[in-house]
Amino acid sequence: MNRRIVVGLDGSAESVAAAHWAAREALLRRVPLHLVHAEIWDPPLIVAAAGSEERRQAARTLLREASDELLDKHPQLDISAESFDGQPAASLAHATAGASMLVLGSRGLGTLRGFVLGSVGMAVVHSVEQPVVLVRASEDALPHVQGWHLDRGVVVGVDTGRPCDALLSFAFDEASRRGCTLHALHSWMLPPLAGSGAAYNPEVNARIAQIKRTGLDDILRPWRDMYPGVDLDAQVTVGPCAEQLLEAGSEAGLMVVGRRIRRSSVGTHIGPVAHAILHHSTAPVAVIAHE
Repeated sequence: MNRRIVVGLDGSAESVAAAHWAAREALLRRVPLHLVHAEIWDPPLIVAAAGSEERRQAARTLLREASDELLDKHPQLDISAESFDGQPAASLAHATAGASMLVLGSRGLGTLRGFVLGSVGMAVVHSVEQPVVLVRASEDALPHVQGWHLDRGVVVGVDTGRPCDALLSFAFDEASRRGCTLHALHSWMLPPLAGSGAAYNPEVNARIAQIKRTGLDDILRPWRDMYPGVDLDAQVTVGPCAEQLLEAGSEAGLMVVGRRIRRSSVGTHIGPVAHAILHHSTAPVAVIAHE
């Protein structure tokens, strides 16, 4: 694995913000940054070949100017660039093979707070098994005077019934690199009222909460041992998981969610919690694929 970080660049404000975020992450990890531009060159036959060449030249200019801007901000950064002639989703997936991470820009939901994950971004998240980070053109994603990520925590959701090493490994490693607090959250729901009235007894609720807390602590214990320097804040809450995560991550520097790897073309590839976080998080979101 070449460990480089790949970022998709199309000239939009979101992709520029993603490039700056990826540059800071590359410096944090001490790995190269690879800028990728992909576009379908499929003009009508009546259009002169020069038209396609002009578009290719525009792509080269875009990549060169982006590289110059990033190097001006981070002169120690190792940057390469590449332009693909083909489907953007497939080209990005190809460029990411062997890399440690892919970073993409994603625009906000108009007057709502969150992401719009277009067809290209969704296709890439579905197909790439490396971590994919979605970045908005927000204050958190733009260049900073210090040249590093903002000093904010990392938030990760933990399913105690199906713990995921890949998810926790990424979250702990990222918090360790940043020197920030890692907020690990497990959320559970009260059973339906019909036939389960006892669950609304405060003593019963307290026992359930303690069981959930013990389960979370058991899962996190080996990770605490592996990352003793990480300030870990583990919380168990009651309520819909996505809502609880979004609330916990409202001031986060990074949200970390998982998606199951599905080999079949049938069925969903992103679970409901990850889908909600992708579309409504105000912070950059890292999607971690796992079995």
